[in-house]
Amino acid sequence: MDQATMNMPLLGDIFPEMTVQTTHGPMTLPEDMNGKWFVLFSHPADFTPVCTTEFVGFQKRFAQFQEMGCELIGMSIDQVFSHIKWVEWIKEKLDVEIEFPIIAANDSIAMQLGLLHPGKGTNTVRAVFIVDPFGKVRLILYYPQEIGRNMDEIVRAVKALQVSDKQGAMPADWPNSDLIGDRVIVPPAGDVFLAKERLEQYEGYDWWFCHKPLEK
Repeated sequence: MDQATMNMPLLGDIFPEMTVQTTHGPMTLPEDMNGKWFVLFSHPADFTPVCTTEFVGFQKRFAQFQEMGCELIGMSIDQVFSHIKWVEWIKEKLDVEIEFPIIAANDSIAMQLGLLHPGKGTNTVRAVFIVDPFGKVRLILYYPQEIGRNMDEIVRAVKALQVSDKQGAMPADWPNSDLIGDRVIVPPAGDVFLAKERLEQYEGYDWWFCHKPLEK
């Protein structure tokens, strides 16, 4: 097992402590995000086509993340002056102003998060870490260099995690599940008595598959 694998945070782990330089100045994670959700996403390199489409995609949904109390943070191993110039280029050429900070990581930080792409030099993989207000890693996504991310799925994942924490489990494709729409799955019964009561209390297909309305 290599060092990068050993240091990777797992679901439920506290996000690794790190002090980083960003396009918005120094930042300490997860401390500076205490009490907030945040999405940290890495990209292979500045001034590349797929990464440019992703940054525009994230920025187009910036307001949606803000409405959910969730901050966006980009990251690659490019130096901060490269990030700044790239952000300027995106504004000048594409008329999109990037409002979230971008971390200028080093190899050590990338290895802490398991981001160095095997066989691709110092390029970082397209990783996504969704971290809750307590600093816990709640969801991790990894994409290869060749495949751009689906930003709407990341918005959906944050929203689903927030709802799930308060109401129950989320079905596939929530809030547009083929079986139950935007309803929430009731936690499974823990004993035979609750199992017998389930279909009297909730709608469902069986006692182990009950659901309830989404609380708005």
